[in-house]
Amino acid sequence: MDQKVLVLNGDYTAITLCSVQKAFVLLFLDKAEMVAKSENGVMRTISQAFPKPSIIRLARYVRVPYKGIALSRHNIFKRDQYECQYCGSPKNLTLDHVLPRSRGGDSGWTNLVAACSRCNHAKGQRTPSEANMPLRTQPKKPTLTGFLKLSAGTLDQNWHAYLG
Repeated sequence: MDQKVLVLNGDYTAITLCSVQKAFVLLFLDKAEMVAKSENGVMRTISQAFPKPSIIRLARYVRVPYKGIALSRHNIFKRDQYECQYCGSPKNLTLDHVLPRSRGGDSGWTNLVAACSRCNHAKGQRTPSEANMPLRTQPKKPTLTGFLKLSAGTLDQNWHAYLG
């Protein structure tokens, strides 16, 4: 039961994902309403059956102070889909600075990529072009909706209208 539910704010903007159990509690307490049902069965109690939610909307608008996606090792690996951005290997991942710190590179979303230890060592203190190791994708700061898509794993068909 590790299925996720998309949570929409009162104005129908996506704000987070939660578990089916958490969504059910919000629905039961009338803190949210069901926007779309999941096609993957029902939740049962001793005497009743309830449809599993796929999308819920909070009953009241909640002001969420958006601070952006936290820059962390885990989030960079998630953005890069747990693959080396030079060779595509999923093993022995480390962080690599595209423009090395010794040459003025910062530790930001656009300068950090996931790299296997072999590629990271081979690149050394050079830029990808100097090392003749082109990046598979250009690093960029993820958006909230893009990050929700990555966090969900498999996307429910109902979510496309809200996540784009």
